Amino acid sequence: MDPIVEYCLSRRAAVLEYPFGPDTMVFKVGGKMFALMPGDGSSVSLKCDPAIAENLREQHEAITPGYHLNKKHWNTVHMDGSLTIEEVQDMIDHSYKLVFKGLPKSERSRIEDAILP
Repeated sequence: MDPIVEYCLSRRAAVLEYPFGPDTMVFKVGGKMFALMPGDGSSVSLKCDPAIAENLREQHEAITPGYHLNKKHWNTVHMDGSLTIEEVQDMIDHSYKLVFKGLPKSERSRIEDAILP
């Protein structure tokens, strides 16, 4: 399994869906998307704090405004080898936490209280 796919699915209560067809993986928590990835694994789009998003784009050519997403809140990370897996994992964690924090309190509590393997 692709290490990015595996890492996204290792986040608490993360699920993989294909609402845009079989070639686009969508990772969700509490029904909300935190990562979007084409089937070829060439990139991953992640939610990001707007100030951090802009800063990351300035620092890394491989990070561009979110493709087909709100460019203020989403970055597309091109998997061209210029970023370490740890850097990409940090961005996945940031995206996951932003989305999780935005869930209704009842949904956050349900996820936090769930007994997961």
